Amino acid sequence: MVSGTSISKEGRPQVLPVVESGLSPRLSFTASSKGKPPAHLADFDMAERKEKMKEAGFPAFRADQLSRHYFERHETDPEALTDIPAAQREEIASIFFPPLLTKVRDLVADGGQTVKSVWRLFDGALIETVLMGYKDRTTLCISSQSGCGMACPFCATGQGGLTRNLSAAEIVEQVRLSMVAAENGELAGEPRRVSNIVFMGMGEPLSNWLRVKRALHALIEPSPHGFGLSARNITVSTVGMLPNIKKLADEGFPVTLALSLHAPDDELRDPLIPLNARFKVDALLDAARAYFEQTGRRVSIEYALIKDMNDHEWRARLLAEKLNARGRGWAHVNPIPLNPTPGSIWTASSRKAQQRFVDTLMAAGIPTSLRDTRGSDIEGACGQLAATTQENSHGAKTARQAAQALDQAVS
Repeated sequence: MVSGTSISKEGRPQVLPVVESGLSPRLSFTASSKGKPPAHLADFDMAERKEKMKEAGFPAFRADQLSRHYFERHETDPEALTDIPAAQREEIASIFFPPLLTKVRDLVADGGQTVKSVWRLFDGALIETVLMGYKDRTTLCISSQSGCGMACPFCATGQGGLTRNLSAAEIVEQVRLSMVAAENGELAGEPRRVSNIVFMGMGEPLSNWLRVKRALHALIEPSPHGFGLSARNITVSTVGMLPNIKKLADEGFPVTLALSLHAPDDELRDPLIPLNARFKVDALLDAARAYFEQTGRRVSIEYALIKDMNDHEWRARLLAEKLNARGRGWAHVNPIPLNPTPGSIWTASSRKAQQRFVDTLMAAGIPTSLRDTRGSDIEGACGQLAATTQENSHGAKTARQAAQALDQAVS
């Protein structure tokens, strides 16, 4: 047993017990080798599921039945597969539902309305999810990688480096397990339905494009193919994987693209976002505008406000000029005060600077909303997800080098 943490009425952390799963490995079509998760129902489309079912010696129609249990009822327990012969349930479940995620701990904040969960994958890698309850929706923030290779120096995940990509099923299982948690009242004791998904957890989603694409199909397509979630309630974030922004648009789902920009000028963004050395600000904004034109979905521009770093009024004016030069009404800016991370040399902008930045954008006609920092006290907010800190990893060294270069650039 390990412990989680909640916040008491007095604002102090509380320990919550969480029992680790004792599930043992099961058979699968893909052997559990290092870096390669076992194959799972959610890794396949329906045609592939039927073929795998026949390969396993069962009628193809069992794939439809099994998919409905998974995507409609969110069940994987063999005992719940009541429309499958009892003698076959255990074997079918062992093949198509190998355990992919094991709960390590929960940390709870905001009166129980925010739950950050740490999950262990089959090979010991760790990821995190954040489940957030609002008055009009329930939002789940999911991970696409264990760690992140983008090495952004202000982000705890980037400082830890990349462990590996997640499989499509590992991404989808985060959603199913969180749906079960919400339905069971684990958000402040009230049963809820997960309605919104944001790919803003650990990792760069568009760096793991093929598996994220398969996961999106499983999230959006109707049962028995997938969960049937609204594409308009799904957001995919990127720091600027320019070629894959077009691929996301071409997939045909009207999901929201969130571009983590953080600086409107290459002089600052180069050291702040190392990927900017390949894909510059203007090219990214052109790609974001093209995404809007192709999908009809307004693009979110994410902007972490860092004190005396990128929160200057002139940078707000420059951002507005660049957005307006590409048309009106196609982008919405979400400034968010930088969330603290262990060992960080930077802090959030002052409230005065935040308001000045927002006012400057709005005066230029740019729709702007200052984002909240839900879960920051349990390190569950944007830029804080880091299940492990690998101080000596290549990614951590790269992040430190980028931080040093950034200091020099703005000094």
